[in-house]
Amino acid sequence: MTLTLDNVAKVVDGDTHIHPVTMTLEKGSLNVLLGPTLSGKTSLMRLMAGLDKPTSGRVLWDGEDVTGRPVQKRNVAMVYQQFINYPAMTVYENIASPLRIEGVDPKKIDEKVREAAALMKLEPMLDRKPLELSGGQQQRTALARALVKGADLVLLDEPLANLDYKLREELRAEIPRIFAESGAVFVYATTEPTEALLLGGNVSCMWEGRVTQFGETLSVYRNPIDATTARVFSDPPMNFVRMSKTGAQLVFGEGQKVPATGALADLADGQMLAGFRPDHLWLDKPGGEAVSFRVEVAVSEITGSESFVHVEHGDDRWVALTHGVREPELGSHIDLYVDPKNLYVFDDKEDLIAAPEFAAA
Repeated sequence: MTLTLDNVAKVVDGDTHIHPVTMTLEKGSLNVLLGPTLSGKTSLMRLMAGLDKPTSGRVLWDGEDVTGRPVQKRNVAMVYQQFINYPAMTVYENIASPLRIEGVDPKKIDEKVREAAALMKLEPMLDRKPLELSGGQQQRTALARALVKGADLVLLDEPLANLDYKLREELRAEIPRIFAESGAVFVYATTEPTEALLLGGNVSCMWEGRVTQFGETLSVYRNPIDATTARVFSDPPMNFVRMSKTGAQLVFGEGQKVPATGALADLADGQMLAGFRPDHLWLDKPGGEAVSFRVEVAVSEITGSESFVHVEHGDDRWVALTHGVREPELGSHIDLYVDPKNLYVFDDKEDLIAAPEFAAA
């Protein structure tokens, strides 16, 4: 089953929730919707499922127009972060419910339920009611029910947010394989760039109801087509500074100059925007050419193996991600460094015009 959105848009009371989007999701594919809260991920999923009807455009399944077909007449499974289970039923019956509706043989139902329960580590809880479970266990029940349904389209809206770290990591690895083997189109919404990278497949970056870029996940991460996509697909967000090129030199906001080499040497002279990821903003000067910035330390977040140092550079707020424990004094002024080879460069419309060599697809 191939799902195609053909210039689909959604407007509610004059407010555009989804700007026109065209994309095709292939059978057996994993497709991540990545964006901050209120970027339109759930709204787009509801259009895919048939829970909402687009204001314009068409939804096609294998080339058939199903735009007006309600969700009850589509083979769709959907799991929300806010898990939904039947409180009067046991865990077993919750998982089995879509199969009983379809009239599946009881022996086959039992086999499928126990397989799904084993995967979600629910075997000891099959006779319990949902209200006797923890939030994570209830979410695993909802995931198991989606798994046994054998749907053509599986929509997971931040489904692992309520799970503990260990189980979340296990399921991130297992879920894509499980649903890929089923041949379903698999759509997974998340606010976390790291989760998108761990899941792989394809990614659709979303911002204020727009799909800014859709493609293979690692390729989009390495080559964001514009500054908005770069902001969405970076955690913490990408840092930016104004830059100009004059002849063979790059000049930054405070007059720092470095030679324009590699792909940067081919840029036309003029004003542009330079971006660099937090892990490329260094507290220690690297070897070779580097741009130094004088910044004021705002706060340090120490995770143990890494430190996030938040700094202010003029009106800009940057984050440097560094290994180990680094805790410069709050309010102090320090130098941070960027290797020009790690710069993303955007034009005056914020479209990508140069990327690091390692970012080549």
